Amino acid sequence: MAWGAWGPCSRSCGSAGTRVRRRSCQKTKKAPCPGRPVEVQKCPPSPCPACPGHTLQGTVVSATGAALPDARIYLDGQPPVLVARSDARGRFSAAGVCEGTAANVSAHREGFAPGLAPLVTNGSGAAVAHLTLQRLEKPYMVLHPKSKVRVAGQEVTFCCKASGTPVPKKYYWYHNGTMLERKVHRYGHRLTLRGLAPEQAGTYHCKASTEAGAIKSAPAQLTVLAQGQQNCKPEPEPSLVELPSECPQDATGSRYYNVGRCPPAPCAGGPDGRSGCGEEAGLCCGVRRMEMREVPCAGSLLPVKVVAECGCGPCAQPRVLVRGRVTAADTGEPLRFGQIFLGGRKVGFTGYKGSFTIEVPPDTQRLVVRFVDRQQRFVDAVKVLPFNPRGGAVYQEVKMLRKKEPVDLDGNQSNAIPLGEASGREPVGELVLPAGAFLRPSGEVFKGTVKASVTFLDPRDMATAGAASSDLSFTDAEGEIVPLRTYGMFAVDFREGESGAALQTGPVEVRMDTGQVWMPEHLQKMKLWSLNPETGLWEEEGVLRPAGGNRGKREERTFLVGNLEIRERRLFNLDVPEDRRCFVKVRAYSNEKFNPYEQLEGVVISLINLEPQPGYPSNPRAWGRFDSVVTGPNGACLPAFCDGQRPDAYSAYVTATLGGEELEAVASSPKLNPNAVGVSQPYLGKLGYRRLDHDDPNLKKTAFQINVAKPDPNNVDETNGPIYPYRSLEECEEAPVSANHLRFYRVEVDKYEYNVVPFKESDLTSWTGDYLSWWPNPQEFRACFIKVRIEGPQEYMVRSRNVGGSHPRTQGQLYGLRDTRSVRDMLLENTSGACVEFKCSGMLFDQSLVDRTLVSIIPQGSCQRTAINSLLREYLTRHPPVADNNHTAAFTMLAPVDPLGHNYGIYTVTDQNPRLAKEIAIGRCFDGTSDGFSREMKADTGTAVTFTCQERPAGRESFFQRLLTSPAEALAEIRREMGAGEMRRAPPEVMDFASGARAPGPTATRRTPSGQRRMGRVRGQ
Repeated sequence: MAWGAWGPCSRSCGSAGTRVRRRSCQKTKKAPCPGRPVEVQKCPPSPCPACPGHTLQGTVVSATGAALPDARIYLDGQPPVLVARSDARGRFSAAGVCEGTAANVSAHREGFAPGLAPLVTNGSGAAVAHLTLQRLEKPYMVLHPKSKVRVAGQEVTFCCKASGTPVPKKYYWYHNGTMLERKVHRYGHRLTLRGLAPEQAGTYHCKASTEAGAIKSAPAQLTVLAQGQQNCKPEPEPSLVELPSECPQDATGSRYYNVGRCPPAPCAGGPDGRSGCGEEAGLCCGVRRMEMREVPCAGSLLPVKVVAECGCGPCAQPRVLVRGRVTAADTGEPLRFGQIFLGGRKVGFTGYKGSFTIEVPPDTQRLVVRFVDRQQRFVDAVKVLPFNPRGGAVYQEVKMLRKKEPVDLDGNQSNAIPLGEASGREPVGELVLPAGAFLRPSGEVFKGTVKASVTFLDPRDMATAGAASSDLSFTDAEGEIVPLRTYGMFAVDFREGESGAALQTGPVEVRMDTGQVWMPEHLQKMKLWSLNPETGLWEEEGVLRPAGGNRGKREERTFLVGNLEIRERRLFNLDVPEDRRCFVKVRAYSNEKFNPYEQLEGVVISLINLEPQPGYPSNPRAWGRFDSVVTGPNGACLPAFCDGQRPDAYSAYVTATLGGEELEAVASSPKLNPNAVGVSQPYLGKLGYRRLDHDDPNLKKTAFQINVAKPDPNNVDETNGPIYPYRSLEECEEAPVSANHLRFYRVEVDKYEYNVVPFKESDLTSWTGDYLSWWPNPQEFRACFIKVRIEGPQEYMVRSRNVGGSHPRTQGQLYGLRDTRSVRDMLLENTSGACVEFKCSGMLFDQSLVDRTLVSIIPQGSCQRTAINSLLREYLTRHPPVADNNHTAAFTMLAPVDPLGHNYGIYTVTDQNPRLAKEIAIGRCFDGTSDGFSREMKADTGTAVTFTCQERPAGRESFFQRLLTSPAEALAEIRREMGAGEMRRAPPEVMDFASGARAPGPTATRRTPSGQRRMGRVRGQ
């Protein structure tokens, strides 16, 4: 008995089928046939060669039009049938494929998402398909869930959304780190919880995944209040403001007065909209009512408004901006009219001086910005810029790396380009390009002369840290954004020698010298990465594996070797993932008193991880990564590499800037003071805190360096900051001000500001609408300064006193005071200058009427006004009313409404951040120009008014001193001399200088108007 031949497949073309064979047997009573007479077997799929003369042909290209070799071509079916592979030019052809066998054809290639295209036939036996493949990109979160407050029994909806290639379709939601069951909650990218109970409070986040990877969202906090529970208490929290020096508040001589504040906490919201994913207006705790108080002050009364009651109202929505300047890292040359991209979208250009302003789109967690030089002199700079989500502008200096001059290579020969051969150092590695490696986008091998520019950013050079792209982060398999430690970045640019057309490469080799890796554990983890310019995240290209070799005449060296193809992406990195991570707590203060209520928000704290040489902590051999964080109301927590076994394995170099101004770090010599540094002993000794000028007093005082010693959980001295384990971010962020932390402060010698309506300039949510507000518009802050020249043997305090001048609601009432000490002009003998802020004229907060602020400029000492800028005098004369200036010890004006400029001695700057506006205006004022910037006083340029001051006779008070000790008498003297001037027309009940106006009763307030926010608007300057 034998089996017959197998029959044909039930479906012989394009998909699997079955085939049958049979056997026959002559049965007898003595010998029955064992087994089955029929067998069925699946037959494998096969191409369709049944139509000779018919062909399938086409091309496979990338999204940029470059040919993609070695792509697998399948006919659509169940399962798909492999029919061809693309050649070096991206073309493919398959013979014998019948017309109509499949409607579509697909292409698959490693590193790309599959592509699908229809078959197009022309009836002559040929079918054509052209396929475009998108590079496989890890998912990236573009919409994060928002924190919300609800009352028990209500419902809440959280939303998230991720992009990537392919587009993510799988979402997972987590509550306090535990995944929620999809079948129970029936969620996708949206999670809705109904009938909330208190135990459902906590943190929620989502995770999106594709075949390329996963990404987690930022966590959102859900607060569930009990029925009747108030999240906004009507009683204000304590908040202290400093009074003028002549106004002691109590018997101890304290000059601080409690004006109260309402914490900007969210209030319980109503039900979400139909989708729950729209813009939620939201309610926040804010000022409901203010009261006027009067503080006894040197025989007079100083007006001050205090918060009397808090309540829920619309949340303030200040604009969030990033401003800065883009310059060359080597020469400081500005990037003029460079292109600016957010993601893949062009949003504007830099200005002539390289300046830029970017409005941060709503819901942004990472602001990824790409700066492109249209003249191709610089490597594209991809930056993750820090911003203050509470509003206002953050200033950033962006450095661009100049491209290395190209060298000529012969495309027919093998070439090796060193990576990091500079300053006499051995290269970190080399890029090896075999003969025939250069390709045109069509896939054709280019055999001519190649202009090759390979720019290497060497971390062994400390000065290169600011020019590095991105923030050296990647997403791991769980979707966490985690840090990398770099050993060098390189940007490549290959072009045809004659036409300048861009070239790609096939497989090339990257070789890294293991002698340049000082941490042996990193040798096993070294990888090659490429930068995704839209997400600012690095994505793995391959692993570097050990290989021996002797390169040319050099000594025997050991290499790590990896391979890559250079196509769309042109920036690569030699990095290792580093899991030894911590957080460093840093706070910034308005002065070196380090009062907890005088912390600064909006300060950019930058930390560069260094790898010190053993025994030489102040002389690092390389930097490893960098991070920047903006301080909030409770400081900032910066990620850093750390080590628990060797305290000096990693060190950190830390700086702080506010509006381009560098803040000062606490001194470490001649004697280290733990109370000033903010860290107790013995942990401070373990950290090895050193300010930059520790050994050389000529160096700057604006940075410090520490060993990032991971805290020992068994040592109580190391459990209270300033270093926190990586999993203790929440503990770091919520640490009380009494816990250990590192400090910066502003150097403001003899400078004082007082506002009748309190406002914390670093916290825009503290703004309150009031007729006496110094800043009448929380969306736009206008800073005004007047330049005063003083001829005298010393430096002098200069005060501006600002009262309402023309508005009927504020006339004669005090807005605020500003005291500034003059700064000596180093080029002029016995001459100094002062840039004194005054309240700008303009609309008050109700935007109905203009007020011309009545400004008095009064220098300390025995001073006499000797000159007024002629252009300013002429302007004030042509714009009545004119304030009389009969008293020669002062200068009085009704402030101009127009922004006059340096020719008048008036400097006006408008910005969305009050501190930044003031810093820019002061820089221009010092320089005496309308567009410059200086920190050296030029007292003879751009001056508005000049005073000549002399040493007064013993026992005689200056007018300034009389104003402090007896303000009523001093100002009565002004009135007698001014006759029928503006000051006399003030309401009789108004108390000048210290008292302002007597309280007319509670004043209505208004929260920030919720104007529309414009996404991604850029203004070059």
